[in-house]
Amino acid sequence: MKTTILSITLAALLVACSSPDKKAELEKLRTEKAGIETKIAALEEELAKSDTTKVKLVDVVAMPLNPQIFRTYIEVQGRIDADENVSLSTEMPGTITRINVKVGDEVSKGQVLAETDSRATQQQIADIQTSLDLANQVYQKQKNLWDQKIGTEIQFLQSKNTKESLENKVATMQEQIRMSKIISPISGTIDAVNIKIGQAVAPGVAAINVINFSNLKIKADVSESYASRVKVGNETLVLFPDAHDSIVSKINYASRAINNLTRTFGVEVLLDGKKEYHPNMVAKLKINDYQSTAPQIVVPVKFIQKGTNENFVLVAENSVVVKKTIKILHEYNGLAEVTEGLKAGDLIITEGYDLINEGDKVNVAK
Repeated sequence: MKTTILSITLAALLVACSSPDKKAELEKLRTEKAGIETKIAALEEELAKSDTTKVKLVDVVAMPLNPQIFRTYIEVQGRIDADENVSLSTEMPGTITRINVKVGDEVSKGQVLAETDSRATQQQIADIQTSLDLANQVYQKQKNLWDQKIGTEIQFLQSKNTKESLENKVATMQEQIRMSKIISPISGTIDAVNIKIGQAVAPGVAAINVINFSNLKIKADVSESYASRVKVGNETLVLFPDAHDSIVSKINYASRAINNLTRTFGVEVLLDGKKEYHPNMVAKLKINDYQSTAPQIVVPVKFIQKGTNENFVLVAENSVVVKKTIKILHEYNGLAEVTEGLKAGDLIITEGYDLINEGDKVNVAK
């Protein structure tokens, strides 16, 4: 029994003596562990920075470049006009007695469209004609006698003068009758009839309009700054905003004179007559003033970045961003003609270019 009690007492003393040493050792190990973990994290961070195989790629979108003909246009507003568009009036005052046409009728050159009262003139011609018939008879008799050397020369000359004077009066009266008629000087279509039977008319007052719709053209004024670039033969896209239609034509005439007031010069484009056009209709002209002689690289202006003394774009080559300095020749409608720095097939970065720098690795989507 004493031996058992002694053993228990010794064991308790040993436990009591060894417990503080183990706690201290445990705390020491924990401190060492925390330091080691901190060192491991720092080493991992350094290795991640130096290990290029684990760099995260930036997603971008790129567009392949294909050469194309580059064109620029001058845009001006014009209107449809007719070379043969006449407003007719009577040449003598009078009262309308006859109207031979209505709106929409096709007429030919020389056709009588309307007439004024010419009865008084016709009566005068009838009266003069009686005297003229007598004068002709007297003249013939005097001429026959004079041919036979009978009578005097003065008698012959007087009869001749009387006859010719009456003939001139008849010709004058007949011209007055012609002037009492409204005659079309062109072939075309009646566009307006502004007179009625019994209406008094006078010279200079528009009575009937005639238009030749088969001979229409567009007139426009172009700024003098384009005088060296707009020539006869330039291809022109003609837009009709109100008709929602368009055609392709060419400059038929370009004036060489500059208007002193507007500082513009006139151009004309002929219409083919295959469609229905209306005089004075508004037309928008897009005149092709420049065209590249061969296909060129064309880049949207919004993807071009400007440096201090250069223009450049970012291109993806083998998933690496490459900065390429370019030379621009012309710009139009948001596009630029690039003559140096790019080639066909280059992948110009169109989305994400503001998030990357030259040399960055990228993941390219076309």
